Amino acid sequence: MIGHLILRLTIWFLLTADFSLANIAIGIIIAFLLPRSYAPPEPLREWLGVLGNIFRAIPIAYLEAFELILRPHRHEDAIVEKVPNHRSPLLIFLDVFLITFTPKTIVVKYHEEGFYEVHRVRRTSSN
Repeated sequence: MIGHLILRLTIWFLLTADFSLANIAIGIIIAFLLPRSYAPPEPLREWLGVLGNIFRAIPIAYLEAFELILRPHRHEDAIVEKVPNHRSPLLIFLDVFLITFTPKTIVVKYHEEGFYEVHRVRRTSSN
């Protein structure tokens, strides 16, 4: 319960970037009103892998942002990424968040068959 509350509040603060008392109260209310998932808990190894990916994605996002500013990217494509087996909805959400967090990629669609459609920009053509 506390873990879900902390995750929802963290996402709320990332979206709003406002730590005023009113925003904190609104975030807590929304965190309690959102429906709770009744999926079985994920193994600790899965969580550690996701946390490692989050810590790796932060510097990559900054590097990609500076690269987009300094050198233009004129090519784009869509790729398909496979979802790791037996992912819970929460871990799928975090995967989509991580892919979209970096400036050069965004998840366009998640397919129930087990893959994401990802749009990305590149400096060079793949041809």
